[in-house]
Amino acid sequence: MAQARWISGVIFGSLLMCFSHTTWAVGKKSAAPDFDGDYEQSNMEVPVESIQQFVQIYGIVKDNYLKEKSDDDLFQQAIQGLVSGLDRYSRYLSPEDYKQLLQYTEGDLAAVDFDLHYDTIAQHWVIHNLKKDADSAKQGLSNGMAVYKMDDQELKKLSHVQVKQLLDGAIGSTLSLQLTTHSKPIYIVRNTKIETDIESRLLNNQVLVLTVKVFQQDTANEIKRIIESHSGSKVKAILFDLRNNPGGLLSAAVETADLFLNQGVIVSTRSRSEGDQQFQALPSFEFQNMKVGILINGRSASATEVFTAALKEHGRAWVVGEKSYGKGVVQKLFPLSNGAALQMTVSQYYTPNGRMIEGIGVQPDFSYPQHEMSEQQYLEHVTEQLLNKK
Repeated sequence: MAQARWISGVIFGSLLMCFSHTTWAVGKKSAAPDFDGDYEQSNMEVPVESIQQFVQIYGIVKDNYLKEKSDDDLFQQAIQGLVSGLDRYSRYLSPEDYKQLLQYTEGDLAAVDFDLHYDTIAQHWVIHNLKKDADSAKQGLSNGMAVYKMDDQELKKLSHVQVKQLLDGAIGSTLSLQLTTHSKPIYIVRNTKIETDIESRLLNNQVLVLTVKVFQQDTANEIKRIIESHSGSKVKAILFDLRNNPGGLLSAAVETADLFLNQGVIVSTRSRSEGDQQFQALPSFEFQNMKVGILINGRSASATEVFTAALKEHGRAWVVGEKSYGKGVVQKLFPLSNGAALQMTVSQYYTPNGRMIEGIGVQPDFSYPQHEMSEQQYLEHVTEQLLNKK
């Protein structure tokens, strides 16, 4: 007890010293891997009462919690709570997590390191094809384990296709897994890269369907090449299938939107620390007469929503499907001296009309869920409606 009080006193003194005079903050020009340690000082009032409350709680936890916790464990939990409590994207990355994240290429698509198989006898989904040395196995998962929820969605309420789609996402993103009704979620990193080539097919009604799984550096050039390769096919319209597209590179989404716009704002970003930016369309008339449709669903997110909102609000595309996910914020990495890092939200996307995407998403012009319709039948219905759209 006496030792805990002594530690609490040291903590209070240290925190008070940290907040007096100046507070160190990351400079406005700091970027993720090339962070140069350039800091900016800002005067700040000392929140003495809040620090006292934190120290009091720290002492109570240290003295009374069921299991003994080291000071390092308690501080790590406090840091994680501070950052993760900001929003659903900000998080504290341990040195190991940060090192792994730096190996990923932004704009890549990935899956977790196991499959899910539906057990018709037990009538639930179970883990399948998980290797013994895989990262998920090291977290305690094994083949045959039942899965109750993924990303807060109860699997028994989803179709087989929807369950499979939840396993995929942006590389380095996390998937929350809940094994039973009352168990705590386990967070799995999507780290198995998936091929993301743009799939194209010309339907019998002469609509060219382009399935873009994620926006990458060369996406705009590849789309342009595919359209030009069909120049002799009398294409009547283009349908972008962006269902389950988690986003990718903002720059790639902007470049792709620019193919179909000849003026105006594509997207703007607003940031307290980094200032506001606007991305404008450049004059071009290459594909201006091409009828365009965009197909989205509840897992179309981020850069995908930027592209969709830009073409919709400029009256350049007809949007069909389901309301998009609603991720309209940008995260930035702030490396720390101990090898860890903060991944924190620093700016927000706004559509050409000044609408916020975060937490709201993009509403389609025509709501048309797939339900139990076959993929072929669904696309045929969507493309026919696109052709009939004035």
